Amino acid sequence: MPDVTFIVPHKGRSSMLVQTLGSLVEQETTLAWQVCVVTQEPELTRETLAVPAETALMLVQVPTDLTISDMRNLGLAETRSEYVAFLDADVCLSPNWLDVMHRLLTTPPEPAIVSAVQVNSPEAPVLERIRTALSNAKIDTDVDFLPGRNLFMRRQLVEKIGGFPSHLITCEDYYFTDQARGYGRLFYSAMASYIHLGEDKALWPMFIKEIWRGQSNLRSVQGRRIPWREVPSLIMPMFTPLGLLIILLGAIAGSWVLAGAGLCIAFFPTLVYSARLWTMADKQIPFAEILKFYLLYFPARAYGTLRGLFKPIAH
Repeated sequence: MPDVTFIVPHKGRSSMLVQTLGSLVEQETTLAWQVCVVTQEPELTRETLAVPAETALMLVQVPTDLTISDMRNLGLAETRSEYVAFLDADVCLSPNWLDVMHRLLTTPPEPAIVSAVQVNSPEAPVLERIRTALSNAKIDTDVDFLPGRNLFMRRQLVEKIGGFPSHLITCEDYYFTDQARGYGRLFYSAMASYIHLGEDKALWPMFIKEIWRGQSNLRSVQGRRIPWREVPSLIMPMFTPLGLLIILLGAIAGSWVLAGAGLCIAFFPTLVYSARLWTMADKQIPFAEILKFYLLYFPARAYGTLRGLFKPIAH
């Protein structure tokens, strides 16, 4: 039985999965590991993934109607290792990732989950640099939640929580890691890293993706407590439609004061969050680029949140 199982849910973009598996093969570790790819692509084979013959690889084919949580839970049920690493199928891990994560998790006082920081790809476009800066707001410290791209933990923890939330299409990592905080700390470490191969590179695809991501915002808070620090991320996107509604009412009523108030409400989150990220990134990212990002991000999140109340959005 291996010490560690990498569980990788997969749908589409198989070339990125090949790079993900390549970074596993290059891990500098003495730990025994296997990888379980839970895929919705029926044509995927060991040969197409180009993994070495000695790599312990499991391929589990599943229907296309399963959520990412379903796929992670199924991968867990198919394996038996003491430690599990949940990865997205579009990340490239640093060679020391597994050894660092294992050491951090087993050093007292043991955290519940550990995760590595995101780093930019070579010649990363500005949007990727923005995303990386957002991911790395807090480094080498305990955090309130962890993104699901790279998570390392004991199998026993997942079983205690009851697995990932199958009822959520997105935001499942927020929900799961929030539940994990009831059992211990969430630690985000810069001692190892990953590149997000599938990171947003252009604004319009990002806009479409954020609509999809936003659809589970409200459903993800059901059945759990909401810390005060999470409230702004839920409320701020809604300032945009509220402000636009007030602008419309002002135009109908012929009130420039009302329309001006709506304009301030609509753009308040954009300005505040842009200034915050610009400072957080040590002013290394042009403020105008950050502003463009948030001018699309907040409307997309608001629309996705509202649409998610009525009809799920297919990915």
